[in-house]
Amino acid sequence: MIKHPFQENSAWTLLKQGVRSLAKQEVLSRFEVVSAEEKLDGSLLTEADTQMQIQTEAFLQANWPQFAFLGEEQSQSEQETALKSPQGCWILDPVDGTSNFASGIPVYAVSLALMIEGQVVAGLVYDPDRDEMFAARIGQGAELNDKPLIAKTAKQQLKQTSGIIDFKRLTPELACRIIHDNPYSSQRSFGSVALDWCWIAAGRGHIYLHGAQNIWDYAAGYVILHEAGGVSSTLNGEDVLVTQVVKRSAVAATTPELFAQWSQYLRG
Repeated sequence: MIKHPFQENSAWTLLKQGVRSLAKQEVLSRFEVVSAEEKLDGSLLTEADTQMQIQTEAFLQANWPQFAFLGEEQSQSEQETALKSPQGCWILDPVDGTSNFASGIPVYAVSLALMIEGQVVAGLVYDPDRDEMFAARIGQGAELNDKPLIAKTAKQQLKQTSGIIDFKRLTPELACRIIHDNPYSSQRSFGSVALDWCWIAAGRGHIYLHGAQNIWDYAAGYVILHEAGGVSSTLNGEDVLVTQVVKRSAVAATTPELFAQWSQYLRG
């Protein structure tokens, strides 16, 4: 087991309280009152993204300066340098679901993870609109608002499930096959990768598919889902988590049984 400060409850509580407070101050207070600008890659940026990243980095450096910092709004070279830090690296998405946030849709979150030696040892995803804090420490389970979070559902067959599917980033062939077959009972797409992972862990959806996620999108949700007992892989059957700034596909399910059925279907 990799040692880290958040094995201790006092540090863990401080981290969660700090992120919750900053999210309310820098993100929730700006909901429906800020405009967005377009970045070079076509994604959106708001004042909430910028200020949440600045203030969160300051909070983390003041309390745990030994760790490097990777934020979504940094340059790729800065992000890659942070990932190579031998002491470990924070990974922050200051507003996951910026398009929703900028459009007044209340489905967005702050995602923060700590990676050490290639493993995410702690992660939290905070939904300020619902005041829901999903969190997990490796080997210590997952939680939702300080209560144990266990991935479970009464759904036993793929055809009974609700799928959270992002069609935009799938190949046309796979997207068309899923649309034609409807292998699930119903389908949703919410626009926040971090919450997608957490909602699968909470059984709010049962199977998941996304074609291209960045590490700041999925790092915290990844450890939360796995510590809750859910399962994930890429479309190629590899571990989603890599210590690189590259986009990764994600296949996930609330239970191992549903994951096996979903993966088998996707393999054709």
